[in-house]
Amino acid sequence: MSVNPGFGGQSFIDSALRKIEAVRRRIDASGKDIRLEVDGGIKIDNIRRAADAGADTFVAGSAIFGKPDYQSVIDAMRAQLA
Repeated sequence: MSVNPGFGGQSFIDSALRKIEAVRRRIDASGKDIRLEVDGGIKIDNIRRAADAGADTFVAGSAIFGKPDYQSVIDAMRAQLA
C-alpha cells in the first residue's frame, strides 16, 4: 500500500518509494519470478516513479474511475511506462 488504508482517492505517500526499492532488491536477490504490485495513489504523474523504484504491476482506482474517459487515462499511464 502506498496510501494509508481506509478509502479511495488518497494521495501517494512518497516514502513508499523507498519501500518499493527495498522489496524489489529482496525479490531480485531471491531469484524468483515475483511481480511487485503497488496499490494506492497511483496516477499519471507518479506511475513512472513507482516503476523506477521497482514496481511492475499497478492498481489505479480513482485515477481512472474518477475521470470521464477511462481509456485516455490508461493510455497516458501506459505512455509514462513506455
